[in-house]
Amino acid sequence: MADRSLLTLFCTTLLGIVCCACPPSGSALDLGITSDGQYFTVNKKPVFLLGVSYYGGLSVQDPGALRTDLDDILRAGFNWIRVWATWNPEENVSAVNPDGTVREPYMSRLKSLIRECDSRGIIVDVTVSRGNHPFPSNQSEHISCMRTLARELRPFRNLYFDVSNERDVGDARYVSLSEVRQLVLAVKNIDPKRLCTASGRPGSPKDLAEYVKVARCDFIAPHLERVRDAPSRTEQVVAEFIDWMKTLGIRVPIHLQEPFRRDYNEFQPDAEDFYADARAAKKAGAAGWCFHNGSNRHKKDGRPHRSFLMSESEGRLLKQLDPVELEVFWHLKERVGGTELIVK
Repeated sequence: MADRSLLTLFCTTLLGIVCCACPPSGSALDLGITSDGQYFTVNKKPVFLLGVSYYGGLSVQDPGALRTDLDDILRAGFNWIRVWATWNPEENVSAVNPDGTVREPYMSRLKSLIRECDSRGIIVDVTVSRGNHPFPSNQSEHISCMRTLARELRPFRNLYFDVSNERDVGDARYVSLSEVRQLVLAVKNIDPKRLCTASGRPGSPKDLAEYVKVARCDFIAPHLERVRDAPSRTEQVVAEFIDWMKTLGIRVPIHLQEPFRRDYNEFQPDAEDFYADARAAKKAGAAGWCFHNGSNRHKKDGRPHRSFLMSESEGRLLKQLDPVELEVFWHLKERVGGTELIVK
């Protein structure tokens, strides 16, 4: 009887250890934030999120092309991608309608993408934008979209939400911080542990405090300038955010989710610009950085579209990157130390 009791106790303890070590809902990954608020964690381990833009991931029609891209992304040393749940490059590939109802096959594509990422150890940024049709154009629609996404994606623990891309831009994308709070709460009422942000650049300590205390953002995702001297200014900008937080008595991760890219404006960054920017971000104490890419604004047809459009006619991401971008894609890890917190 004593032996049986000891065996039962051993099995119960072992089961408890296994359950505590594994993320919920069958997900291989569980995204969190360190206790000091500085970095993200994956399965409780602090990591630097080194990512790549994959905005039009729902435009990928061939599952094989998606898997090949994700295999390359993993092989190159990236551990997160940014995908938009509301996206309309040449066709509307949004996973939700403006009223929040599910759109197929795009919601299924989103789930498949997240599942494929989870199996590879990749975190997913799921972004939503306010805007003109077919995006949510008012707060009621926007809340409905976030509720649907929160419900549909709740089983997956390898993602966070950017509930309002560039919410501080004064056009159809604009969303006040009090509205952001309602969007974040709409998610957390369904999925309390889901990390949420709203991308935008705090302009002062007061502004930064409101992102955290009013909007309830779990981290900030400032989009910095896209100018020639941007790489040389990144370290100072991140350090300033950290100084503001020290003054305010708060600390949340600083995630550089959308830096400069090629073919956007007159600033055409070379490989060293990308390396310098990522290195500066990590050195200053940022929690993540993204290798951004997108359509060619210098050409009428927008080609190469890169991550903005990856339909069968355009090809997968790695087929659309130019030689400079391919160099950065394959060598960024060794130049900046990959997902380790230390800088090479």
